[in-house]
Amino acid sequence: MFGGGAGPRLGAFDPGRRGVKALAAVAAVVVLVAALIAWRSRPRVEPVPLPSTEAVTGAPVTSSAAAEVVVAVGGKVRRPGLVQLAPGARVADALQAAGGAVPGVDVAPLNLARKVVDGELIMVGVTPPPGAAPSAPAGPGSAAGGGLVNLNTATLADLDTLPGVGPVLAQRILDARDAQGGFKAVSDLRKVDGIGDARFEQLKDLVTV
Repeated sequence: MFGGGAGPRLGAFDPGRRGVKALAAVAAVVVLVAALIAWRSRPRVEPVPLPSTEAVTGAPVTSSAAAEVVVAVGGKVRRPGLVQLAPGARVADALQAAGGAVPGVDVAPLNLARKVVDGELIMVGVTPPPGAAPSAPAGPGSAAGGGLVNLNTATLADLDTLPGVGPVLAQRILDARDAQGGFKAVSDLRKVDGIGDARFEQLKDLVTV
């Protein structure tokens, strides 16, 4: 049935020009798909939100409205009541916000240049009612509620308001306070040069520690 010799051998595979183009197109598609898969599977960096000021400092963020000061203006003004002022406002600003003093009222007793503090009461032309908050805050050297000068926190100006104490003696008191690390008792004033028994008796009821 078959001839005695071997059948014709298959020649080397030759796809031809059209086959080469087809293979190149298939290879290009494979490379493109692989690149697309690699690009989609790349690691992504997720943006991290910046921490808020409250998270960093532990303190709540205050708005500009929270920074306003509120004071009460009463007495002989056109619009008595609460007024809102910007930080650093002065008594003159509070008086203006209340419509100003009524005609004929002398505002000279008021320190119009003083900076106001939140929650204070400013009375114009009248004496503050009993128990009302003072129109001016106590100085840094005053004891709370007692009106006494605290020897350990008073400034030279605070000490200068005491009877018989001028700038020179006030500075000696400050130097003595620094030298001994603060006054432990009012009687320590006796150690200050220039304060004798008579001067001490004059001052002992006006100061505290």
